[in-house]
Amino acid sequence: MVKAVVGANWGDEGKGKITDMLASDADVVIRFQGGANAGHTIVNEYGKFALHTMPSGVFHQNIMNICGNGMAFDIDKFLGELDDIVAKGVPAPQLMISDRVQVMMPYHVLFDSLEEARLAGKSFGSTKSGIAPFYADKYAKIGWQINEFFQEDDVLMEKINRIADQKDVLLKNLYHTDPIDRQGLLAWIKANRDRVKPYIGDVSLYLHQAIKEGKTILLEGQLGTMKDPDHGIYPMVTSSSPLAAYGAIGTGIPPYEIKEIVVVSKAYSSAVGAGEFVSEIFGDEAVALRNHGGDGGEYGATTGRPRRVGWYDCVASKYGCRLQGATDVAFTVLDALGYLDEIPVCVAYELDGKQITDFPVTKDLGRCKPVLKVFKGWKSDISGIRNFEDLPKEAQDYVNFIEEQIGYPITMVSNGPGREDIIYRKSNLK
Repeated sequence: MVKAVVGANWGDEGKGKITDMLASDADVVIRFQGGANAGHTIVNEYGKFALHTMPSGVFHQNIMNICGNGMAFDIDKFLGELDDIVAKGVPAPQLMISDRVQVMMPYHVLFDSLEEARLAGKSFGSTKSGIAPFYADKYAKIGWQINEFFQEDDVLMEKINRIADQKDVLLKNLYHTDPIDRQGLLAWIKANRDRVKPYIGDVSLYLHQAIKEGKTILLEGQLGTMKDPDHGIYPMVTSSSPLAAYGAIGTGIPPYEIKEIVVVSKAYSSAVGAGEFVSEIFGDEAVALRNHGGDGGEYGATTGRPRRVGWYDCVASKYGCRLQGATDVAFTVLDALGYLDEIPVCVAYELDGKQITDFPVTKDLGRCKPVLKVFKGWKSDISGIRNFEDLPKEAQDYVNFIEEQIGYPITMVSNGPGREDIIYRKSNLK
């Protein structure tokens, strides 16, 4: 059985917690795209962790945790996270890195930072983790699959020179900075290949066998539908697809093996970075929601930036669940709204004087205004409740209404940061 855990919205929906929770019954957890540009925050008996490269199953000793071929693999971040979790008392996890994964090179991070600085006020809100330059090189066929690191020096140097000849033109003439240190890059490759060699394997073959043996495999997505380069708010998107469908490509399995798609959607909206965000709120109202939200507030796990926040967006979430192919929706951080007397929900957009409930293309989003329906708040702490029927009626009404609006079954409701803070429910959808 292969299950995917992916985001409905702009990312930061709480996928790490849901993956960590579902991992209790899994044999394999695998990251299938993206890199260290977004983090998953996980709270468990070992403490609080922000994972950027490692799969969220690393806290379970019986699980194989895999970095799939679709990732932008950051060696330094990977090894740093491994050292960090072990230092905090987590037993050393089982790990595998695809022999076909491509490596985040030092110059990718450099180019990302230089370009964001050059664009200044017109930047894309990058985390400066090297993601766009990495994927640009991958599809220009000048990236580095990790297996290429294990070649003779003269072969490595030939490729370094070929790439540096291109990159140096931009570094010198566009960014007015130093060229690539070619010998230094060779030394970096040789040092890092030895550090990760014990973990490298044929992931596609491993998963093929695991599926034949009936094992449970979790595909762990990063970010959410709105950050997809085709179906999101282009160009304010990421550079790999966070859709569950890409999980087959990013891991090397047949698409028909993905049987369940758990789409995570937060009880309000949040986003890091630039881009259209129709239900966004500002001022004191935003500060209050940001500070009550999530576990310790809405601040990026990677950047520390305050997240932009807004009311729940049924238009964007319905679209996000449809593109992901949701079989289940996990509705997270419902407990964060307990301070509100009234809770607005965005039920439609007003575009050029007409109300729409289907998500438009990016060029029209900037003209959209939220159409809000206001619900009575429950004004209480709902953390610790384990049965949906035990929630205040106002909280039940809120979840039931959103489920009806998005049209996909909300089968899990998260009401706290811990692995055990989850309510399983039967959907009201026919």
